[in-house]
Amino acid sequence: MTERLDLFTLRVVIAVAESGSISAGSDRMQLAVAAASARISSMEAALGIRIFERSPRGVELTPAGRMLVQRGGELLADADQLVTDLRDWSLGLAGHVRILSNASALLEVLPQRLEAFMRNHPRIHVDLEERMSPEILGTVLDGRADVGVVDTATPTRGLTFHPFFHDELAVVLPAMHPLAGEREVRLLQLLGESFIVLAGTNAVTARLFNAAAALGEPIKVRMQMRSFDAACRLVAAGMGVAVLPLKAIAPQLAHLALSAVPVAEDWAQRTHYLVLRAGKEAPAAARSLAEALRSG
Repeated sequence: MTERLDLFTLRVVIAVAESGSISAGSDRMQLAVAAASARISSMEAALGIRIFERSPRGVELTPAGRMLVQRGGELLADADQLVTDLRDWSLGLAGHVRILSNASALLEVLPQRLEAFMRNHPRIHVDLEERMSPEILGTVLDGRADVGVVDTATPTRGLTFHPFFHDELAVVLPAMHPLAGEREVRLLQLLGESFIVLAGTNAVTARLFNAAAALGEPIKVRMQMRSFDAACRLVAAGMGVAVLPLKAIAPQLAHLALSAVPVAEDWAQRTHYLVLRAGKEAPAAARSLAEALRSG
């Protein structure tokens, strides 16, 4: 039958070994001498070894005792580290967080804020993946992700939404387009255009289509692209116009023959939200990340 080591008694043994006497070791552990001696004797009996050779001058470790103290010290260090790790995990100072983000947040704010967070929280590992806003909610809700970034706060039982940042949508036009010099445009001015839209179920395209439906007019889709960059390049080539987040396409505006004109309508003003599971269902590290990103 395998005997179990009492970690407190092991600490007593190490204190006595380092102090050179049971008396000094018991003082260090704030134990009565008799109590410390009884613990050592009990461990010796349980393990079937002698840990110390006792003499009027004090105690000296036996060969088995030296092995116990060496290996026991390593064991206690591991146990202490485990306690520290678990405490840090519970306080959100350590752990693993999986975050799903829409493309706008990835391009506009997340890189800088994540870098600062990871620099200040080296024991929290962050996995980041780009997803469309509509699919992020279900993934966070069922626990396959810890934090999401979406551009709409759809009421969902079991999820909490925290305002993160704001941006606006603009119509992206070829540089020589008649509307390129305008300060702002309205969707009604664009409904005769051929649109290059983002492919798949995404919040930007949904906003555009819903706004057109409210006007009773369809959007004439010419092409569907999977990235902001591809859409911008096609616009610059004269293939159509696109509605995209203004801040997210700053690199393309700087290097391509494009013009971006803000859309002067409420649907083009966006608030992005951090999404977590409600209450204590969200891991502490995820709550720490969300708090840091919002204050970033």
